[in-house]
Amino acid sequence: MLSLNGKIVAITGASGGIGEATARLLAQRGAAVVLAARRGERIDAIAQDIREEGGRAATCVVDVTKAEDVWRLVSITVERYGRIDVLVNNAGIAPISPLADLDTEGWSAMIDVNLRGMLNGVAAALPVFREQGKGHLVSIVSVAGLSVSPSMAVYAATKNAVRTVHEGLRTESTDGVVRTTAISPGYIRTDLADSMADPALRHRTRENMDAMGIPPEAVARAVAFAVEQPDDVEIGEINVRPTVQA
Repeated sequence: MLSLNGKIVAITGASGGIGEATARLLAQRGAAVVLAARRGERIDAIAQDIREEGGRAATCVVDVTKAEDVWRLVSITVERYGRIDVLVNNAGIAPISPLADLDTEGWSAMIDVNLRGMLNGVAAALPVFREQGKGHLVSIVSVAGLSVSPSMAVYAATKNAVRTVHEGLRTESTDGVVRTTAISPGYIRTDLADSMADPALRHRTRENMDAMGIPPEAVARAVAFAVEQPDDVEIGEINVRPTVQA
C-alpha cells in the first residue's frame, strides 16, 4: 500500500455518504483533510471525530454553486496547511424525474450543483495547482452516465458533462502538473435519494440501495487508490458498482 502521509485533501459534500467516508479513510491513512459542505455542524462533528482518532481535519462551510465559496475552501486549505494536493469534487444531487414532468427547477439544480459546482472547483484549484507545480482533481461522477435509465436523463447529462470536462482537462495537462480522476459509483448506500421529489422514484431508489447497495467506503477506497499513486501515474477513471448490479 502506498502512503497518503502528508497529502492535503479538500473534499466537498463531506457531511455524509461518500464525502464523509472519504474524509475518514484518507485521514486514517495519514492525509490532512478539509471537509466542506453546507451543514456546518455536521462537518464540524465529523472533523472532531477524526481529530480524536489522531487525524488532522479542518472544516469550511461551502455551497458549491457559489464560486466564492469554493475559492474560499481552496484558500483556507492553503492557509492552514501550506498547499492543496487534491480537491475531491463530491457534492451532488439527484432530483430525477421523467422529462415529461418538465421539472425545470430540478434540472437547473442538478446543473448548478453537479456540473457548475465541479467547474467552480476547477476554477478555484487549477491556478493553485499550476503555481504549486502539481495537483490532483478527483470528481465523483456516476455509472448513470454510462447507461442512461428512464427518469435519469438530465442527471446523467450533468455527470457525463463532468466526465467530458475531466477528459478535456487531462488532454490539456500532459505537462505532468495536473492529474485528473473521475470515479463513477453505482448503487451506494447514501442519502442521495432524499433529493428526489417523486415519491415513487425515491422509494424505488431506496429499495435498490437496500437490496444491492454497497457501503460508501468502497468509493472512498477508490479515491485513496487514485490519490496515493506516484506523481507519474494517473488513474483516469474508475467504476465502482455492486457485483450484482446490471
